[in-house]
Amino acid sequence: MKIYTLEEVQDELIGKIGTPRRDLFEYELQMDLIGNAIKQTRQERNLTQEELGKLVGVKKSQISRLEKNTSNVTMDTLLKVFTALKAKVKLQVELPNINVSLG
Repeated sequence: MKIYTLEEVQDELIGKIGTPRRDLFEYELQMDLIGNAIKQTRQERNLTQEELGKLVGVKKSQISRLEKNTSNVTMDTLLKVFTALKAKVKLQVELPNINVSLG
């Protein structure tokens, strides 16, 4: 019986690091994690989706969609949600020859 490493299994099932398929998988995973974190934090703060929506200035349905899939949301809305949840936000952008950190 052959034993495979986790990296070998990931490469086979979702593609090697740097390929479009793997990049998409990693992006979608990160968006799911952000949505889940927003939902969990909202619940810990005893806020309904409607209450959070009012704090942010959006409808309950948008908060629901955000918690399920953050990939189609503006940075402005996301920052408003984090602010309403009293989250500390740090943004780091790394480009060739440029490194920008906010927060």
